[in-house]
Amino acid sequence: MNLIYAVILGAVQGVAELLPISSSGHLVIVGELLTSLSGRGLPEWLQGMTMNVALHFGTLLSIATIYFRDLLGLLKQVRLLLLIVLSSVPAGIVGLLFKDQLEALFQNVLAAGICLLGTAIILLTARRLRGVGRGLTELSPAAALTIGVFQAVAILPGISRAGSTVGAGLMCGLRPHDAAKYSFFLAVPAIGGASLLELLKLLREGDSAAPEVLPMLAGMVVSYVVGVFSLRSLIRLLAADRLHWFAWYCSAVGLLTIVWQLWAV
Repeated sequence: MNLIYAVILGAVQGVAELLPISSSGHLVIVGELLTSLSGRGLPEWLQGMTMNVALHFGTLLSIATIYFRDLLGLLKQVRLLLLIVLSSVPAGIVGLLFKDQLEALFQNVLAAGICLLGTAIILLTARRLRGVGRGLTELSPAAALTIGVFQAVAILPGISRAGSTVGAGLMCGLRPHDAAKYSFFLAVPAIGGASLLELLKLLREGDSAAPEVLPMLAGMVVSYVVGVFSLRSLIRLLAADRLHWFAWYCSAVGLLTIVWQLWAV
């Protein structure tokens, strides 16, 4: 049964981290659903730091697979690297200043449902206010900082990091494929940094429950494979101007979650 749980969580992570529908929000909601359906809580290690690091490492490998050449090319683009650093600053500040409050929200299913509606608003606004279609070489520091602020907001469970940064990129005038590329350039330090901090904490304090190796590896592999397909799908849908499809999905899931939680009170 733990293997099934791990595969489900890996699939959710692979889809929701790389599509603009919020992996954090979906993991909160799916975890609560699995608890309700099984009549018992998920094993502690499945919700622990070790599993979280494994799932995020899987999606990080997905990004590296799709954008491998582009990531290597970044080493020769000093200006773009500096803009990525600038965009990463707001999320770093918010994460450090509000760590405890944010961790509490990750146990709040109702908050995840409400924030999914926020993701829908961002996606619909991006489609309406998308700019003229510039390349990454034309990205200004002000635009990079704006995208970074949107990424900081996406720390909330239910606000999609991909949706926020791609949406902000479109509103700042980037072409769709460049908005996606920049979003996932930002994902490397964002996901990698968060995973590294959790790993360091894990090494320092240890996990309260020993993870099962096979389910953990299965979750990571599923997260990677599903992530590759999800990222390729997002790139195609952006090119076809279908970003708003995810807005309707987030609206539906958000509203259903809100009704479910209010009904359960």
